[in-house]
Amino acid sequence: MNAAVPMPHNRRPARCPFRPDAGLERLRDDPGLPRVSTSNPQLGQFDAVLVTRYDDVRAALADPRLQAGFAFDRTGPRTVMNQPGILLNYDGPEHTHYRRMLSGAFTVKRVRSLAPAIRRVVEDRLDALEQAGPGADLIETFAGPVPLLVICELLGIPAEDRDGIQRRSAVGTDAANSLEAQLENFAAMAAYMAGLIRRQRDRPGDDILGDLIRGHGSELSDDELIGMGNSILVAGHETVTSMIGLSTLALLRDPDQLALVRDEESLTAGAVEELLRLLTVAPPLVRQADADLDLGGYTVKSGERVLLSTLAAHHGTELVPGEPGRLDVARPPVAHLAFGYGAHQCIGQQLARLELQIALPALLRRLPGLRLAVDFDSVEYRDDALVFGVTRLPVTW
Repeated sequence: MNAAVPMPHNRRPARCPFRPDAGLERLRDDPGLPRVSTSNPQLGQFDAVLVTRYDDVRAALADPRLQAGFAFDRTGPRTVMNQPGILLNYDGPEHTHYRRMLSGAFTVKRVRSLAPAIRRVVEDRLDALEQAGPGADLIETFAGPVPLLVICELLGIPAEDRDGIQRRSAVGTDAANSLEAQLENFAAMAAYMAGLIRRQRDRPGDDILGDLIRGHGSELSDDELIGMGNSILVAGHETVTSMIGLSTLALLRDPDQLALVRDEESLTAGAVEELLRLLTVAPPLVRQADADLDLGGYTVKSGERVLLSTLAAHHGTELVPGEPGRLDVARPPVAHLAFGYGAHQCIGQQLARLELQIALPALLRRLPGLRLAVDFDSVEYRDDALVFGVTRLPVTW
């Protein structure tokens, strides 16, 4: 192993948010598996083995000896990493047990049936964007509301509660917040979800929570349902919001690629896969070895934590020979890891794909003259958020 080195969290170059930080790329291109120092709002400061090359990251995600739920302590204070019902807090048979309960909500058939509702939400928010007029913030008016409205509809959350949901979700994914702030925020999230679950137990709705209560209500405690509901809520809109905003920015920077997404319907699905790979908005994934194991010819010892950088992996030539940093929406899709891999692969990935496939072309077709209302270099990013993205994106047309 190499000596400890500092780890850029999920940072990109200041004026090039579509590629990894140069330090992260150097670590990927060096032989070995370096130890790095990093931090997490729930785990605090810790050392980890950094894994950055595509083949190694994929192998690690598929290895059951690398545990996702290593920090779960049922007796400790409730946090995102310490809440029953959240899939990432379990491994093995327990994880399979909970995942099967949720899988029915995200089947391909059910997700496809949501397309008309997603299109209505997208068209309504495009109306609001046009009404806001040139200079409007795309994140506030379109990229944020679209996935939030969709996931709230799926969870049966009333319209009047959605501003509070968005605010608490933003706090929960800001890695710059202290543990105390995270605990206070999570307590508020849990209290809200507990009230929603009480109402659903009395009268289950035609939504994900209603389905869980009808099918598994006697098996699941309120505490477990709180975890399931909040994990779907946060994961179901923060990443899609970031992807809509950052994808729009990337396309505005490359008019030829933008025109392909706008005009060539046959390229839509592949374009979304390319943007998911290139932008990689999700944070590095943390695991802990429960046994000694070999990874890429190097030993990871039992008890060591492992940091898996899908951002670095996606920008290496193992996955995309030639120019992995170039946006090419006509590129044949590759087996990217934007939704993870293995047992913990994102259960809602098909919903996220569908939202992006509907929202991005619709935006570009409704506003064919869309462009930035500020200089590219003045765009601000959520560098310290667990999910990387654009803070504000003023646009005109």
